[in-house]
Amino acid sequence: MNILTFKSQSILLLECISGSKAYGLATAQSDTDLKGVFALSKRDYYGLETTEQVSNSTNDEVYYELKRFVDLLLKNNPNILELLNTPPDCILFKHPLMDLLKPELFLSKLCQETFAGYAKAQIKKAKGLNKKIVNPMEKQRKSILDFCYVIQQQGSISLQSWLTQQQFSQEHCGLVNIAHMKEIYALFHNSQLPEGALRGIASSLEANDILLSSVPKGINPLAIMSFNQDGYSRYCKDYKEYWDWVENRNEARYANTLEHGKNYDAKNMMHTFRLLNMAEEIAKEGVLNVRRADREFLLSIRAGNYDYDELVRLANQKISLIDELFKKSSLPNLPDLTKAEEVLIEIRDTLYQSQ
Repeated sequence: MNILTFKSQSILLLECISGSKAYGLATAQSDTDLKGVFALSKRDYYGLETTEQVSNSTNDEVYYELKRFVDLLLKNNPNILELLNTPPDCILFKHPLMDLLKPELFLSKLCQETFAGYAKAQIKKAKGLNKKIVNPMEKQRKSILDFCYVIQQQGSISLQSWLTQQQFSQEHCGLVNIAHMKEIYALFHNSQLPEGALRGIASSLEANDILLSSVPKGINPLAIMSFNQDGYSRYCKDYKEYWDWVENRNEARYANTLEHGKNYDAKNMMHTFRLLNMAEEIAKEGVLNVRRADREFLLSIRAGNYDYDELVRLANQKISLIDELFKKSSLPNLPDLTKAEEVLIEIRDTLYQSQ
């Protein structure tokens, strides 16, 4: 079901402005996001096909089918709990039956993980972004040859430097395993062979492992070489992660990150603290406040007024506080599944009486 079909064939129960405008954190550049709840028509509900949620191509509009909505409420999903607690001035339409889904029916100690746990993940993500910005990776990808070293006197030099010193090319060299020595190889050159040729050290610059050659007995190696295979594997993972990030990053947000010069995604960190402060309020007061009273503090984070390390320190302090507050909280460990199911059935029965 696409979003146009849903609007013509389903029963709209709730439609709200969500995101930054609901939080009171919108800027001139903020988009208008819509979220809502719908119920399938009686025919569609009892038919062969079902639809849990629909959205437009940009995900600026997302609507959840009633059962899916209640299921996510029971899991204390932050986005869904926020939708249920939308400020009145951001509610575009609300069916009277939605009043049966009361916020206090769903708030529980699960929020410690769903709100604060998600915030922890965002801090980790921010650390990764900080690392990417501070330590950018060269576009030219390194090869396994860059992770090979040759013993020289009491130390070592890179294989590339050794080859240059010897005026050798890696294609004219070959390696032989040394027994009982992991990733240590005897290195030979074609000029040592009475006939034939060695296989080279790498099949190409894109190769993921070194090559081994067969060398007649009695020929002494020109050098002993090590290959840091673990280091090369880590580099390949970091390289892919970094350039995938470059390709997919939001350029406007990245430009803002560079502009404030603090090397973190300011919008991401703002929402991290929004979630942490919400978690604190839920544990203390048993309510979820979507419209933010801490607006000035959050916007100051977005403006880049804090150093990255300071924000991480404040976040860790907040997480420790939240852990203690939830231990003392009077909230139930889990939402009341039985009561939620009764309300869900009541809403659907009432909707379908006239169909």
